[in-house]
Amino acid sequence: MDFTLAESSKSIGPLAGLRVLELGSMLAGPFVGSLFADFGAEVIKVEKPGKPDPLREWPPHKGEVPLWWKTMSRNKHAITLDISREEARPVALKLIARSDVVIENFRPGTLESWQLGPQQLQTQFPRTVWVRVSGYGQTGPYKSQGGYATIAECYAGLASITGFPATGPMVSAFPLGDYLAGTFGAYGAMAALRARDATGQGQVVDVSLFEPFLRILESVVVRYDQTGQTKPRLGNQMEEDVPRNIYPTADGGFIAISCGSQRIFENLMDAIERPELKSDPRFASMALRVVNRAAIDGAVKDWMARQGTDAALKRLIAHQVVAGTVNDIESVLADIHVAARDAIVAVADPVLGSMRMPAPVPKLSATPGKVRWSGRESGADNDYVFSDLLGLDKTALDALHRRNLI
Repeated sequence: MDFTLAESSKSIGPLAGLRVLELGSMLAGPFVGSLFADFGAEVIKVEKPGKPDPLREWPPHKGEVPLWWKTMSRNKHAITLDISREEARPVALKLIARSDVVIENFRPGTLESWQLGPQQLQTQFPRTVWVRVSGYGQTGPYKSQGGYATIAECYAGLASITGFPATGPMVSAFPLGDYLAGTFGAYGAMAALRARDATGQGQVVDVSLFEPFLRILESVVVRYDQTGQTKPRLGNQMEEDVPRNIYPTADGGFIAISCGSQRIFENLMDAIERPELKSDPRFASMALRVVNRAAIDGAVKDWMARQGTDAALKRLIAHQVVAGTVNDIESVLADIHVAARDAIVAVADPVLGSMRMPAPVPKLSATPGKVRWSGRESGADNDYVFSDLLGLDKTALDALHRRNLI
């Protein structure tokens, strides 16, 4: 497959002119920065000297090269500064003064202990927008507890409705909560920047890891509130949408089907050569199919088990059934539609050569996002940030180096 090589030069994106200071580590906070950087903001990523972001240590690696880091920290300027030390505070304040947005995902109270909390600096920097990501938020009885995405997924109730009845709850195979919180954090920052345009005042964007899950579990919340009912755990099925499942095929593949309307259900019955089921009173509506899910799901499962994957999918699509194969990542990267959408971009990396990673999302028709470079070595942009941006001379930089502050 051919991929367009990402531009390595400075991009003029829709967020060009915004400067973002990223103080957090790992995933949730840094993903806020990634979303800003993808669309042209200048993002300065701060790491502690001698103790870089732990994401550099997380697999996967190619030799000694951290691959996750390469995409999470793309388009960012990497610097080192120990903001936890009092001697570094003047430099940290210079960076904050030149930033529109400050991102952090330390445990609540950490910035305050370093005298860098937003309330402590509000008078000095009234226009700054602060994005604060934490496990349980900046307020409440659990605010001081550490949080990770897996725990948030369970705490918010999502795990209770996923998995199979016989095997119990399941959580995502990747840190979904971090990416979800990062997306909400970036959205909140843009809303705060929009408000700043009108008022001239910045504010704090307080994002917990668990509340984004609650937001997307809205139907589960209002259902329990109004009826006292909880959502059952049904594996790959969905209570409200029947038939909806992942079905094994005769040649070892899997096909997902979702019948969200009566029309699609009837199309599916034609596709599996069971047109008589369209008039079966047990399946006359979605509500009735929910009650009789085992019978209709079994009919689809029996048909699918006799079909080859490609032939079954071709027939389903021909009958306008919403269906798709379960792809592994090799299949995704070889897919013609993925290529046509430019959903994967190739980036010129100084260590790895060309490497592929997901393109910016969403696609903007006039000012699209771009991947300009992959994640850099720790401190790679110290000269640019400290000298060119902050105006520190060689004597000042040497002094910071001697004290291991940068």
